[in-house]
Amino acid sequence: MATREDRGIEFILDRPHVELNQLLKLVGLCDSGGAGKQMVASGAVSVDGEVESRKTRKIVAGNVVEAAGERIHVRGA
Repeated sequence: MATREDRGIEFILDRPHVELNQLLKLVGLCDSGGAGKQMVASGAVSVDGEVESRKTRKIVAGNVVEAAGERIHVRGA
């Protein structure tokens, strides 16, 4: 579940991890997982301050993802 906050989007993770391309879809930054893969491949996504090229990187609670001018804070349930 994603909620918008002043400092970005908070995503509550209800499982051990989510793939990066799926996270981008779940928070509404792209329309599909495939579009999420393209966004990552373009170099437009960073995880914890570093550009990420692995489209299916496992995102866990505590990670901060930045894409499309948004900051996504991933929290555990």
